[in-house]
Parts: sequence; C-alpha cells; structure tokens
Amino acid sequence: MKRIGILTAGGDTPALNATLYGAVTRANALRIEVYGFIKGYNSLLNPRMPYVHLNPLFQNIPELDSTYGGSILGASRDYVDVNDRETILKVVERLNRLGIEGLICVGGDGTLNAMQSLADHFHTVLAPKTIDNDLGLNYMAEPDEWVREGKDEGNKPQYRRLAIQDMRLEDMVNYVTPGYATAVFVSAQGVQRIRTTAESHRRIAIIEVMGRQSGYLALGSAYGQPDIILVPEYPLEPDRLIQKVLALYEVQKNVVIVVSEGIVDESGKELGVLSETRDPAENVHYSGAAEAIKRILVEAIGDLYFQERRRNESANAAIFTRKVGHTQRGGRPILFDRFYAALQGGKAVEMLREGWHNGIAILQRSEDGFYLDSIDANRLRDRWGEIHPRYMHPSFYDPARFQPSEKGIEYLRHIFTNAVGHDDVEWVRAQVFDASHLLQPYHSVNVDVHKRIRYLS
Repeated sequence: MKRIGILTAGGDTPALNATLYGAVTRANALRIEVYGFIKGYNSLLNPRMPYVHLNPLFQNIPELDSTYGGSILGASRDYVDVNDRETILKVVERLNRLGIEGLICVGGDGTLNAMQSLADHFHTVLAPKTIDNDLGLNYMAEPDEWVREGKDEGNKPQYRRLAIQDMRLEDMVNYVTPGYATAVFVSAQGVQRIRTTAESHRRIAIIEVMGRQSGYLALGSAYGQPDIILVPEYPLEPDRLIQKVLALYEVQKNVVIVVSEGIVDESGKELGVLSETRDPAENVHYSGAAEAIKRILVEAIGDLYFQERRRNESANAAIFTRKVGHTQRGGRPILFDRFYAALQGGKAVEMLREGWHNGIAILQRSEDGFYLDSIDANRLRDRWGEIHPRYMHPSFYDPARFQPSEKGIEYLRHIFTNAVGHDDVEWVRAQVFDASHLLQPYHSVNVDVHKRIRYLS
C-alpha cells in the first residue's frame, strides 16, 4: 500500500488531531503517503476533492499537532448516502484517480454508516471519536436485543430493546472513545465552578451536559461532586427528585444537579426536545433538558418556600440553569485522549495495510490494562443493518442515590486515575496567561492549512 486517505467527520472533539497525528506517524514508519480530505465527506462529494498532503517526504507537516483540539482538516455533517449508487461510484472514481488505496474515517456512528457505502469498493477503517462515548457495545450480543416496532409519523422505523443482559467491564467492545475523557474533564470542572455560586447565593443549580441518549458524560461529571445526576437510561421520577432536592437543600442550602441532554420522562418522551429538529446525520437537536427540570422544580417547590427561609424572592430566581455546551468538545485534549487517540490512528493504518474492509480500530480493557484491537463494523449492526448508540449500561448507575454505582465507579477509575499528565498542568501555567496573547491577534491554523490544499485535476 503506497497511499491512503484520511478524513474527520461529524462534530469536532478534542482528540481528532491526535488521531490524525498517530495515523500519519505510523504511516511514515511504513512509508505510506497520507492525503487528508478537507471537511470530511464534503471533500469526497466535491468534484475537485480538496485535500492536503499530510506527510511529504514521510514527515508530518508542522500544523499537525496532537495537543491541538479540533481537526486541522475541518469536519462537516455531510454524508455519503448508502443508497445513492451513482454518487458512490463517482467518489470511488475520484479516489482512484488520486491514487488512494485505502481510507480512514475518523468519526462516530454517522461516519460509520457513510463509510459502509464505500466499503464494497475500497479498503476502509473507522478510527472512533465521540465525546458521547456511545460508539461500541456493552457486550457482543447487544445488537441482537433490538426489535422493530412499527414506524413513526415520518415513516422512520422505531426500535425497542429487549431484556438487557448483565455485563462485565471486560465484555465491553471499545471500552472508551477518544474525546470522552477531555469532555468529562471540562464538565467536572464546570460543576465545581458552578457549585461555589450555588453555595454563595443559596441556590439550586441545574447543569446540562451533552451525550444525547447516552449517560456516560453525565456519569463522568461525578468527579465534580454534583449532588444529583440524571441520566437518559433511567426515566425521570419527579416526586423522588423533588424529595431529594428538598432534603439536600434543607441541610446544605444549595443543590447542584447534573442532567444529561437526552433524559426522558416515565412515558419515554425526551424532556429536552422543545422543537423536533435534526442535523444531517438525523441526530435530534436537544434544547431544554435543564429548563424542563427547572420547570418541574419551580412548580413543585413554589415561591413561598424560598421566601419563608429568606433565601430568594422566588423559586424562579432560586433555581438556575447552565449548559456546559460546546466547551466539552473543544480545546486541548488531556493526556488520556492524546495517547489513545494516537494509538488508534496508528492501528487504523495497520488495519488498512492488512486489507481490512469496513473495520473499526477499538480500545479494549483487560485486567492488565488497555490494549488495541479490531472488529468488523457489521458486528455493531442489528438484524436490519441499523447501528444503535451504545447506551450506558444500567448497572453503572444507582437510581436510589442518583449517583454512579460501584461498577460505574470502577469503570470511571480505569479511565481517569492517570488521565491528566504533568504536561497538561504545565501547559496551563505557561500558556493561559502568556503575555504575547495580549499583543498578537489569534492566528488560525486554517490559514496555514489552506495554503497546502490541493485539488483533483
């Protein structure tokens, strides 16, 4: 294999450049050229197919820095439709003209579905990324637990899980996805910082984190010591929540609640969906999980409760919401993400060289620690070919305490015990208040990468 391509698709994460760095570094050792496609699948759909040569003379270009967040190649939510054979054949023809012999796609489930459309024509491998940590399986038989139950108003098939099996941590397929650790790091810090405001003003803070239908990010926020964590895998029980909030508030005069954006009520309705909008990958845009919880608490507790205790003029003033938002998926990746993202990028290159079609580079865990492995992407599909998000296994959460269970704590400790490196701390000391930042405007890496863009002739 002489030349391969690589792209980053979907939403950005802190570990994308680290994955690119690992892939290019391994390709250098194997004397393989790497072309990076600009803006994910958007480049493949463009007749001019913009790309950047990432390792001329088998040396990394200087813009490729594993400590830099986001993707120097850019990303988009454009995807190759598996049913659009005409477009697929055009993409394959362009890749052949460029001399590409294999393609690495860095992304999540949407990226994997798009990659499937090229796998019949090309060597393809997915290097996983998502801060949601929802790409993989809790155990190998998990896809077989899904059944179809009709279609919704938009004629989209609806699915339901059968009984969920017990699991061991060693059973997990792709134990953790690059990007998750840094997102948890940011979320936990956000919880700690908002806590002091809640304490000072005798208030109830509701902090919304990302994660869609998967509660991993909310679970990891336990490192920030919130009083209550609400996850999508357990439907909200308003009465229990209200009782817990009041009991905590009476003792400590403040409460901090972390809520995952995809939480549901007892009927299964998503509380955060104020308007049914979706991105090109058909992911629902969530817009109000924290606000939904606030409305429940304001109505149940009422103004008089806070007025009698001389702690606020109204329930609406006493209860406030914040979103950690896009800060979770941006900025410099911490050591865990940099290290394992780079290893998975390198593993993806090796899989292409071995002749994989439609494979995934995965990170596994045993009693001896983490190790790299590979799996056929079809192992993630149910009997109808659908890839479902990996939900946090129910055994990771204790609904009585609104906190991680013993197994959930064990899962998190494996990832985060040594997740931050000495260089992460030194970077903060040296860079955040660098005086040159006051004198010089921000210089975007896009400017430098743009100078390197070439086009299919």
